[in-house]
Amino acid sequence: MTDARTQGLDVFKQLLPGLVPDDVTSLRDGGIADELGDMSLDHVFGALWTRPGLDRRSRSLVTLGALIALRASDELKAHFQIALHNGLTLEEIEEVIYHMTGYAGYPAAVSARKVAREVLRRS
Repeated sequence: MTDARTQGLDVFKQLLPGLVPDDVTSLRDGGIADELGDMSLDHVFGALWTRPGLDRRSRSLVTLGALIALRASDELKAHFQIALHNGLTLEEIEEVIYHMTGYAGYPAAVSARKVAREVLRRS
């Protein structure tokens, strides 16, 4: 069995193809708090995204809701792309944004819409 870092890196590369070169084994960059990327590989992508209880599409729906509620704009940029990769449609992503107005409020949904408009294109 592989460790959480290896699994996390594999999942990360699958969810965001082409972002990380194949030979990369760490997301450290030598800057302040450079372990943060590796911690996300271990704890989020290695330990959570590999669990059997939800498929990746469902995990994307949950993740988008949480990130919208937190107004985590930087993370939403990546996770909107991941959601598309995991099979969500633009219409479903719009519905997540609309749905969050009732739970996280209009300001959070407006922030998410701004990010979505930056990174997603309507076909």
